[in-house]
Amino acid sequence: MSRKEPMQENCLLEIKNVTMKFTKYDVGVDSLKELVVRAFKGDLKREKFVCLKNISFSINRGEAVAVIGRNGVGKSTLLKIVSGILKPTSGTVKCRGRITPLLKLGAGFDGNATGIENIYLNAAILGYTKKEIDEKLPAILEFSELGDFIYSPIKTYSSGMMARLGFSIAVNMESEILLIDEILGVGDMAFQRKCHAKLDELRAKGLTFLIVSHSPGVERYCKRAIWIERGRLVADGDTNDVFRRYTEMMNKNPSCK
Repeated sequence: MSRKEPMQENCLLEIKNVTMKFTKYDVGVDSLKELVVRAFKGDLKREKFVCLKNISFSINRGEAVAVIGRNGVGKSTLLKIVSGILKPTSGTVKCRGRITPLLKLGAGFDGNATGIENIYLNAAILGYTKKEIDEKLPAILEFSELGDFIYSPIKTYSSGMMARLGFSIAVNMESEILLIDEILGVGDMAFQRKCHAKLDELRAKGLTFLIVSHSPGVERYCKRAIWIERGRLVADGDTNDVFRRYTEMMNKNPSCK
């Protein structure tokens, strides 16, 4: 985006002409050693796989937007680009405000460190100061419901316990933008209800959401949906309307599910 084209005042996130390409190697490469040897000999076939193609949209402060589409169309890749985990091949992402990604709960945790140590580690990675983490620590501990397990190494946790801790950190640090990638099925049913209630609370406060989902239930949070198909943005509008069109396409092409 040109410097002569600043973001609108109410715009928190602007994605413009984002394209993402990955290198895809031919089958039959079974190890890193073989990959290096074949590459050195010039005997390695590779091609560029275009995951996202010229994606453009913007999100205003307080909006909640769902990103829908079949598996493998680039939804999660888009969130990783927005969060800064991946750099797009071309195009720009501009953000005004702090982003908290809930892309894979527990990602970035140190298995040998305790739960409480990982709270500080994870929140620091998200850009929070020790003072900010200290202030939020009681709320994180209470929400996670991990009790004395919080003083045990993460490597002793179940996947559900790690998910609880990751979710608790993300929703209690309360950044301006929350990125969510299909993680609303955290823990047992009682804890899931608690998670949904917390997200309702954050929405009421005006937090901006960008949610990847396959479930029509996402309209609970999102009035707007973006549909990505084969790496391209094919629809952007009212959630119910976009889901209806998406469902019709899936019903006509059941092999795409």
